[in-house]
Amino acid sequence: MMTSEKPPLPGDGQRDEADLGSGVEQEVTLEAARDGWDSKVEYFLAQLGFSVGLGNVWRFPYLCHQNGGGAFILLYVVLMVLVGVPLFFLELAAGQSIRQGSIGVWRHISPKLVGIGYSSCVVCFFVALYYNVIIGWSIFYMGNSFQYPLPWEKCPTEGNITVKECAASSPTSYFWYRKALDITDSIDETGEFNPIITGCLLAAWVIVCLAMYKGIKSTGKVMYFSSVFPYVVLLCFLIRGLTLDGASEGIKFMFYPRLEILADVQVWRQAATQVFFALGLGFGSVIAYSSYNPRNNNCHRDAFTVSGVNFLTSVLASLVVFAVLGFRAKTIATNCFKRNLKAISSADLFINASNVESLTLKSYEDWYRSKGQYLKIPDYNITACSLEEELKQGVEGTGLAFIAFTEAMTLFPGSPFWSVLFFLMLLNLGLSTMFGTMAGILTPLTDTFKTLRNHKLIFTMCSCVLGFLIGLMFTQRCGNYFVTMFDDYSATLPLIIVVIFQTISVAWVYGADRFLEDLKRMLNRPVPVVYKYLWKYVCPVAMLGLLGASLLKMVLNRPTYTAWNREKASKEDLPYPGWALAVLVTLIIVAFLPVPIGYLHSLLLDRLGQSPADTEARYQPCATTDTDLTPLDTLHPLLEENHHSHSPNGHIESVQSSVL
Repeated sequence: MMTSEKPPLPGDGQRDEADLGSGVEQEVTLEAARDGWDSKVEYFLAQLGFSVGLGNVWRFPYLCHQNGGGAFILLYVVLMVLVGVPLFFLELAAGQSIRQGSIGVWRHISPKLVGIGYSSCVVCFFVALYYNVIIGWSIFYMGNSFQYPLPWEKCPTEGNITVKECAASSPTSYFWYRKALDITDSIDETGEFNPIITGCLLAAWVIVCLAMYKGIKSTGKVMYFSSVFPYVVLLCFLIRGLTLDGASEGIKFMFYPRLEILADVQVWRQAATQVFFALGLGFGSVIAYSSYNPRNNNCHRDAFTVSGVNFLTSVLASLVVFAVLGFRAKTIATNCFKRNLKAISSADLFINASNVESLTLKSYEDWYRSKGQYLKIPDYNITACSLEEELKQGVEGTGLAFIAFTEAMTLFPGSPFWSVLFFLMLLNLGLSTMFGTMAGILTPLTDTFKTLRNHKLIFTMCSCVLGFLIGLMFTQRCGNYFVTMFDDYSATLPLIIVVIFQTISVAWVYGADRFLEDLKRMLNRPVPVVYKYLWKYVCPVAMLGLLGASLLKMVLNRPTYTAWNREKASKEDLPYPGWALAVLVTLIIVAFLPVPIGYLHSLLLDRLGQSPADTEARYQPCATTDTDLTPLDTLHPLLEENHHSHSPNGHIESVQSSVL
């Protein structure tokens, strides 16, 4: 563990006087025992549930397909091992050793770094605002799946005429943009609130509040279902998907390695960003969850286990997605070439309409390249009916989940059953990540402020109510554009900066050697020295490179968003207006602002000859004793090093110290 018998950190002012065991007169007060996980399984499922989210299902497959297939997977694994796992291990170890949320952890290392924890809380709050909206969309679609045929299977009619917007696009696109979102043509057109989506958002926040009302004691129980159920559904979809015609084409299309694309800097940026977000680095949630572990927990093994399962989940989800999308693409392309052949049968003697059923998609593509593209038929446009082009349609983000995949499921026998399963899976994936995000807010604040700690239930409920009220901005008709803005800009840059400061704080301010020695005592085994060099050099350089590439992309290319044009019934990329640019810049600044404010605040206190512990009694000093409800017989090595107060029920009570 991180011991307090240490020399003062550079620039730490009077910090050495506040350390336990420093020899100054101390007042010992008895504090209530800190909650702990009821079992290792609960902790593992919670950590896994937070890291495995919606991005594994719709973001990773898209990136893999767009950026070199198998080559991208190889690059992803390399970055995961060299950067992702070391940073993930760092957060696990820091939370487990210091036994605080993100605010307490970085304040413990140095009061000047307390802003890192607050910045993580702000980013978690921004993410929670829009992430619960996506959960609300899943609730809406799941509710609409209990009918046959599915409401997005066919275009609606007005009288005897098919609705123009639907006829010009597709039934699934029409249902998503018009029935679900009732979206405006641009972010400038606000429109009224969508009452149904507002109700679904309320339901999502109620679920989160009920699951979080007892902290990890209630969340841990929910994780048994919310973290495990998505794997059951993915396996069901994989088995079903592999039996579909076109599944092999879809999987080959995705995994075919294109090594030349690795020369593109943006591919490296996207791979690093995906590693970064897949593990939930910088949110403070990893630290919060690990802070409830007993100190002798093997967090080094946890880092590899969670990261490995996370990666395998992404691969599993990619197999499912492209098996199903391969079936969808082949069905659409096959129907397309059959229509074309029937239309041109009288114009091309080589094609006989009676032999259409015996032709394959491959033979049609060969014929189109040699003859078909040159034919001109009045009032009919002959198309390539390309399987590859169909596979490229709607494979990113919400386009995958709510348009392409829903369209594929309408082709399944018993489509409502599969639709309910799919959106129930999305609901649970979203909720398990949402629980971790909320823990990244609630845990550090309740650890830091005694008033909040004494009224956890009220604080949890108020946080959920506030999140719902602010989240109403996403239920406007233009709300989807704000979801895109928050997703693209409110977290990416601030979190990269936070992780850079985290890594430098541990590796350089606290000291990598000293941290490894703490971990050796905590785990009762040496930690490979390679982490010293990864934390000090490889990780900071990689994160600085990612920050530079992200800033460069933002500066060189004006930020844009994808809008839905009702008249054209198609998507179009529009530049953000000036006021929207101001909003997204404000989001980035507000999320990062606590870091310099915390540093300046500490400098001011040093100038005044005070320390944060002297001037802010509301801060809870970091514990150096085990404060969770772990049975004593599991912590004999620790009991020899620390003095504890034992409660009658055999659990450890926290002994907190403060300077008189």
